[in-house]
Amino acid sequence: MSYVIAVANQKGGVGKTTTSINLAASLAATKRRVLLVDLDAQGNATMGIGVDKSAVGKTARDLLLEQAKPGEVIQYLPEIGLSLMPANGDMTEAEIKLRDVAAGDFALKSVLAEVADQFDYVLLDCPPALSKLTVNALVAADGVLIPMQCEYYALEGLTALMDTVNKIKRVINPKLEIEGLLRTMFDPRNNLANDVSNQLTQHFGDKVYRTIIPRNVRLAEAPSHGLPVMLYDAQSSGAKAYLALAGEVLRRHDGGQMRLSA
Repeated sequence: MSYVIAVANQKGGVGKTTTSINLAASLAATKRRVLLVDLDAQGNATMGIGVDKSAVGKTARDLLLEQAKPGEVIQYLPEIGLSLMPANGDMTEAEIKLRDVAAGDFALKSVLAEVADQFDYVLLDCPPALSKLTVNALVAADGVLIPMQCEYYALEGLTALMDTVNKIKRVINPKLEIEGLLRTMFDPRNNLANDVSNQLTQHFGDKVYRTIIPRNVRLAEAPSHGLPVMLYDAQSSGAKAYLALAGEVLRRHDGGQMRLSA
């Protein structure tokens, strides 16, 4: 059975897609079978690992609306070593139509159940909103990974997301847990960033990942080349940070044996 992680935060620009791509690639590098699911109509996770979203025939939209089978949509990317369920602007249609379906909150859960034995980890790149697609991700997930910048409005946005997670856990998905809070785009020279970081660790303890993702030029450049940062510049601080994050995830779930591929 696969372990499903929703990478979610309704605030945009906090590193959700960057985290989804680079954690997926880092887990794949440890010889885990990984599926990256793009749920955002912007299709940034799709483009960020080198797939042209405009040239994709079928997307996650077709699966959610039961108009395709997983084998028709999921692509294996051998150069990266992971599988992708792509997305593009068609996801807007899925967002609207799922509102009118009685079991619309369970569409993604049903899709992932069909491929659960094919993957060790499934990462869900959520849209920057507490939308129907984000709810689908939270219903399907075992854990929620929350990327966040250590800035003034971060804690306020975190409260709203926590409320949504707790509601879904109480009403629909009792197994749902906070996988972890990930500090992204971190600049240790910034006093406010350090203050917010300290508040997070005080309030959430070991739910805050020890790994901190730094501001890193290579990390920002990699998506324009259609590559995760570890394939763009393996020696960069961003690549090393996401590999460290993968190690934390593995230690929590399967003993943390890295088994890096050649």
